[in-house]
Amino acid sequence: MYKRILVAVENSGADRTILNHVASLARLTGAELLLVHVADGWVARNFDQLKLRESEEIKTDRAYLEMLRAELAGQGFKVQTALAMGDPATELVRAAETQAVDLIAMSTHGHRFLNDLIRGATADKVRHLVKIPVLLLKAR
Repeated sequence: MYKRILVAVENSGADRTILNHVASLARLTGAELLLVHVADGWVARNFDQLKLRESEEIKTDRAYLEMLRAELAGQGFKVQTALAMGDPATELVRAAETQAVDLIAMSTHGHRFLNDLIRGATADKVRHLVKIPVLLLKAR
């Protein structure tokens, strides 16, 4: 069924919702996991064009991904990580297209119309731009 699942993580408590669910799914299907976090602070969004040094945000995000990788690998999962930089929706779509995944899993925050317009609904953008299934779970 699923061979490689991209799991979008945001370095917050919301990640536990999606990680717990996807771990069960991956165990059932034998899927590999690709954990992707998109750093989207000022330095991350301008990193390449301005040739900037890694910010504390980027270093913290990289350490967080490594901690999750080690935790899941310790549970027997095959796990890779990727730290992208820029607009979260754009980078998640890019990762899905270039990393040969067959499912994207991410948590949502359940914002309502006005809040989604202001904050930009990453999950909504992603699900409209990819051709593979997207699993959305409301964060607890």
